[in-house]
Amino acid sequence: QVQLVESGGGLVQAGGSLRLSCAASGRSFSTYSMGWFRQAPGKEREFVACIVWSAVYTSYGDSVKGRFTISKDNAKNTVYLDMNSLKPEDTAVYYCRHKPTFTGAAYWGQGTQVTVSS
Repeated sequence: QVQLVESGGGLVQAGGSLRLSCAASGRSFSTYSMGWFRQAPGKEREFVACIVWSAVYTSYGDSVKGRFTISKDNAKNTVYLDMNSLKPEDTAVYYCRHKPTFTGAAYWGQGTQVTVSS
């Protein structure tokens, strides 16, 4: 079992920046990848970014490329999402996802609200 604790959401004006954090904990867990998804009211959950834990590999959704950066701290089992040039359409609940293996089931965080005002 993996527990995920997210932090860093909040209210920011358009053009501003926020940093989200997600810390993973549990007994004897492994990590293949961690990532972020988001869900706006009335919309489906959308892929934002992910990072492979043991390799220098990241992936981003088209809507955030060039504005968001995902990074990790292996020692802290923590993944970060630096969000710059925020737009009102980035407003959503952001969820952290942890995958222990490439094909295994994922664990999800409780979500953190990001609101971008125009």
